[in-house]
Amino acid sequence: MTILCVRFQLPPMYEAALPELLGLLEEFTPVVEALPPDGALADLRGAERYFGRDAVELASVIRVRALALYGVDCVIGAGPGPMLARMALRDARPGLTRAVPGGEARAFLDGKPVAALPGVGTATARTLCEYGLDTLGRVAAAPLSTLQRLVGAKAGRELHEKARGVDRGRVVPNGVSRSLAADRPFDRDELDPDRHRRALLSAAGELGARLRAVGKVCRTLTLTVRYADRSATTRSRTLKEPTAHSAALTRTAYDLYEALGLQRARVRSIALRAESLTPAEHASHQLTFDPVDEKVRRIEEVADRARAKFGPRAVMPGSLAA
Repeated sequence: MTILCVRFQLPPMYEAALPELLGLLEEFTPVVEALPPDGALADLRGAERYFGRDAVELASVIRVRALALYGVDCVIGAGPGPMLARMALRDARPGLTRAVPGGEARAFLDGKPVAALPGVGTATARTLCEYGLDTLGRVAAAPLSTLQRLVGAKAGRELHEKARGVDRGRVVPNGVSRSLAADRPFDRDELDPDRHRRALLSAAGELGARLRAVGKVCRTLTLTVRYADRSATTRSRTLKEPTAHSAALTRTAYDLYEALGLQRARVRSIALRAESLTPAEHASHQLTFDPVDEKVRRIEEVADRARAKFGPRAVMPGSLAA
């Protein structure tokens, strides 16, 4: 076991603490890949030799330091590769590292549903289940040619290898998450357009705060509306300029929603996803002479500092984007 997948128990929207926690991991290994908003992958091959401890022992030290220095608990999965470490994380609990040794990968995977494998979407899982391949053990036992006929040559080979515990992934240092999402489910199927818009306002405000906390801007915003019959509509729009400005994200979200032309739709949830993320320092911003816009941006800066100092509840998400 050389790879750790760590998820810090951060409150929602509190990614401002993530860079410091990544720095904690980098005290053990320089091979750390950020998984915003609250996680990371760490390759400990060199650290195991240097410290004379295995990955599970190092995970315990990381957990203690995170608690002592930052007051943040974490759950940790360990495995011989990133895929198995991520899957082990799902079975982990605070205070206990879930470890999957390389020799036990097949036993760990065999009983899991096929949808539990990273990269297997709903459509692929449905196709496999229709042919009785509903667990990873059955997928691993199936002939490669059968899987390739069902899901394609390349996907079939990858599926066959992963189901057998072959993990060819690697940890990419300083890897940047390509998207951030904010989901707003309703307690019951919602007909009121005003409540839909309030959900959009809240989600856009959250995305803006999270983007600014990690120093990113997005180029594309995607809206997904899920309905009572479990169907969904997804629309995307490329922004005029990359931004993390909550007001700009909110305007785009409203435009996407209005373009759907929903008539008495029973909406189960609304989700926004910021995509095509790039570092904020590399983005250009069109100057404006609108004093209201500049005032809102200054207020955002103050609100972000308040969140970083007092926590995510210091400012309610979406309250500045109206």
